[in-house]
Amino acid sequence: MNGAGVERVGGGLSTHVLDTALGRPARGVRVELFGIWGQERRALAEAVTNADGRTDIPLVARGELQAGTYELSFHVAPYFAAQPASQGDAPAADPPFLDVVTLRFTVADPAQHYHVPLLVTPWSYSTYRGS
Repeated sequence: MNGAGVERVGGGLSTHVLDTALGRPARGVRVELFGIWGQERRALAEAVTNADGRTDIPLVARGELQAGTYELSFHVAPYFAAQPASQGDAPAADPPFLDVVTLRFTVADPAQHYHVPLLVTPWSYSTYRGS
């Protein structure tokens, strides 16, 4: 228990996707989570982002996160292909510049919550460790 008398149940893993070209959450992006153990890459979870750009449930529930290396794969090409082009915008590339954005990261302290968002346009992306 911590000093406030509340039991610490451990961390989890969540994500969200923001379309920074359109300035809104990215709905309908397929997200896959893999665990990396040596040369083994194991599928752990799969979800699709909702209207808020988030998955409906965390990819790893609180208390189930383990220390180690993970990969998040965001399937962004189908999302951008489905977006209507606004007047004056550059047309979407065919084939698209970005197809699947894969982020590999390490969980050092599984007692903490890890939030790994993707900020993406058809031509670039960035990420950070959120809370």
